[in-house]
Amino acid sequence: MEINLNRIDYLQVGVTSQKTMRLLPAVGRKATQKVAVADYDGVITCFGMKKGEAVPVFKTLPGQKIARLDLGGAIGTPQEKIFVCAGSEVKGFTKKGKQFLSFEANLTESINAMHVSGADLFVCASYIYNHYCDCKDQDYYLSGDKINDIVCLPAENLGRIVPVLACQDRVLRVLKGSELLYDIEVPGPPCVLELYNRDGGTNGEDILYGTIDGKLGLIRITDSSSSSKWEIGNEKKKGGVLCMDTFDIMGDGVKDILVGRDDGTVEVYGFDCSNEPTLRFEHVLSESITSIQGGCVGKESYDEVLTATYTGWVTGLTTEPQQAEAGPGEEVKMSRETQSKVASLRAELDQLQMKVLQGREKYQQTSQSSTAVSAVPMFSVNDKFTLCQDDASYSLALEVQTAIDNLLLQSDVPIDLLDVDKNSAVVSFSECDSEQPNGNFLLATYRCQANTTRLELKVRSIEGQYGTLQAYITPRLQPKTCQVRQYLIKPLSLHQRTHAIDQDRPMNTLSLVGQFSFAEIHSWVVFCLPEVPEKTPAGENITFYFQNTFLGTQLEATYCKGESHFKSDNISTISILKDVLSKEATKRKINLNISYDINDDSVGHTLKMIHPKLEYQLLLAKKVQLIDALKELQVHEGTADFLIPEYRNILDEAAYLLEEYKKQPAHLERLYGMITDLFIDKFKFKGQNVKTKVSLLLEILDNYDLDSLMNFFNEA
Repeated sequence: MEINLNRIDYLQVGVTSQKTMRLLPAVGRKATQKVAVADYDGVITCFGMKKGEAVPVFKTLPGQKIARLDLGGAIGTPQEKIFVCAGSEVKGFTKKGKQFLSFEANLTESINAMHVSGADLFVCASYIYNHYCDCKDQDYYLSGDKINDIVCLPAENLGRIVPVLACQDRVLRVLKGSELLYDIEVPGPPCVLELYNRDGGTNGEDILYGTIDGKLGLIRITDSSSSSKWEIGNEKKKGGVLCMDTFDIMGDGVKDILVGRDDGTVEVYGFDCSNEPTLRFEHVLSESITSIQGGCVGKESYDEVLTATYTGWVTGLTTEPQQAEAGPGEEVKMSRETQSKVASLRAELDQLQMKVLQGREKYQQTSQSSTAVSAVPMFSVNDKFTLCQDDASYSLALEVQTAIDNLLLQSDVPIDLLDVDKNSAVVSFSECDSEQPNGNFLLATYRCQANTTRLELKVRSIEGQYGTLQAYITPRLQPKTCQVRQYLIKPLSLHQRTHAIDQDRPMNTLSLVGQFSFAEIHSWVVFCLPEVPEKTPAGENITFYFQNTFLGTQLEATYCKGESHFKSDNISTISILKDVLSKEATKRKINLNISYDINDDSVGHTLKMIHPKLEYQLLLAKKVQLIDALKELQVHEGTADFLIPEYRNILDEAAYLLEEYKKQPAHLERLYGMITDLFIDKFKFKGQNVKTKVSLLLEILDNYDLDSLMNFFNEA
């Protein structure tokens, strides 16, 4: 069963954070609901709909940026009190807008996640969780990695408080008081949690999670363990999940799952007989969806999916049928209500155009006077730089509250810019002089179309080469202004955190001993590897596991004060760590005692891991080279029937092969580079310089065969 929903834009507030829009409970059975939405300006706007117009119920004065909005109230009564957190303060308002609570949580950092349940308030800053009951401190927990969201299982169902934290290290942490009860591994960094069915399901134990890399799942949480009910991957490479809700929009008596993503996709998942969610509806808005709710807003008896976007648009996707379009020779008769609405909108538009003209004239006059002071207009930028596991590339998503004019990318480290289908901007490259001391390896300008507020780019880095990627964002504002954002390309940039590694692989070990503190060695690891928490871990020692997203090789890092050990099945990873860590120690004038244990079997093991990728790329390159010649033969002969099946197949798949080849620039060179580095690193640890033999190695690669390559490595 499919569903048809029609879009209606209600109003626009300021820029919004994740989970800052909620629907207040309906007063009657079929009545419309009021909407509460909070923004970066610190303003809470509560409105309802009357005769197709958004009518404000109340609006608060501006203040600090609001990070979250939640509804609460005494347990067993309608949850219609509005709670917001801004900075380290939590405020409470009645549904009429009267403030009844102002509570200072006394945290050193701003609150970024909050959950309200009866008299209990749960707040989280970056690494800290606090539980208050009637504004009195109850529990405290320091997390091992950044906390992205919090939810609490309903205490009225379970008779106990069970907070669940979504943490950046791909873990959900289940707490009991101030202690960790257990943790749950999930397939990506979770950034949003919601109670399934809004009440935790039949037993009050079911939690929905959404990850930064776009995966969804349902987990049942019991006293001692958890079980995964279902999981949805992200094969179509959609955006990360920012918000979710459970609501029966299909009208079949079964609650559906509503999902909002950071690429503007709104999804409705329904359930069939198998209890597995199935995608029933999809709609794409032009900016990220920060909040999503199911309910009745625009017109009585018509349910809808209500969304709030990054730039503050509150938009409904309603089940109410829109007016029928006129057929040929017919006229559409507008209702009086619609006619008056169109007339008022036209009058409002004329007024706004007059205001803009007057403002522009005033600005021109004042800017020419000698006393004029130039004011730089401020604008918000929402950016996300994440490693994509599937294709070992970094995705850079930039979103601005106003239209983007152009974007300049500059990098002092060699990176490839990859094609992104969703991107409609025109890109042009400038010549770079990488030989200079502070030379550029990349200078690219994106010129955007008129109303582009969101831009997505993909880059691929080379491990061992590290530096900074800078984005200069210029919006369509007067006077011209620009913001610069910096993104670190780390020495082991293609590694991502994982929960465990295969200890049976042939491992190489690097050990460092010296007069360094736990905080110092941790800061070096943060410098080398992505997805490591900035904060020094609690305790005296720590172990992190990583996997290379490109090759699948692994790394284990264990360290404490004065001692650290790194194990990897790839010699090049160990070599990069040795070079970078000794450089960092030299900067701080710390003497290091470096020892290593090299396992020769690991070289053959790594070559076997590279083999399928190299074979595929060589075959692809060979096929692409043949396409033009085969097309010429086909035109000359008038048919392709005389060709052998293999060549006919290449012609049939020509479009796909060219697209695949275009998607992966410099892929072959990159694999050649990895094998060359492996060759040099193997002998570097034995104290031999084999750079003179690299030309022989490249000859073998041009006539590639795994056995002859392995022999060359063994005999060199």
